[in-house]
Amino acid sequence: MPETPTAARRSERSRAAILAATAELIREVSYAKLGIEAIAARAGVGKQTIYRWWPSKGAVVFDAMLEADSGPEGPALPDTGDIAADLRQLLRGSIVALTDPGFESFLRAMYIEIQQDAELGAAYRERLLLPQRAAVADRLAAAVAAGEVRADLDLELAIDLLLGPVQMRWSLGLGGLTEDYADAALDAALAYLRA
Repeated sequence: MPETPTAARRSERSRAAILAATAELIREVSYAKLGIEAIAARAGVGKQTIYRWWPSKGAVVFDAMLEADSGPEGPALPDTGDIAADLRQLLRGSIVALTDPGFESFLRAMYIEIQQDAELGAAYRERLLLPQRAAVADRLAAAVAAGEVRADLDLELAIDLLLGPVQMRWSLGLGGLTEDYADAALDAALAYLRA
């Protein structure tokens, strides 16, 4: 005999449908044209269901983006034993993600939203930015322990040197985000990491 659906299972199904609908709509319409009504219609739920879990469109989009881009263990960098290769993969992957034509407009919209919505900005830092930085710090600490980089490495400065150039060029719309740029930025950071 099939199980009777519980409120918790129905809620989880609704939540998953909302996040899936949002992820689909992100690629179909601009952020400005995306509305809670469209998300609700695509997910087959009422608007009140969405507002029960999320205070704003930005919060729903942020959760949908996190859901699509997160693994079961959270962010982690590979550790192949070659810090340069692992960091190259990180920077090149960042450029691919930031310049994805179907996704970039939403990333830019979220970048604006986190500047204007303090609650969303705090969620961005706690749930995305800080875990990503911690993953890079963990990989760098392993490289310090393995003697691949200098023993007195300032992890925060190293992370800024690695991620800052790509983030700055993207956020200012300067272009030029290519694999060659990623490799050049990495070479510059490695000069500090290995000094």
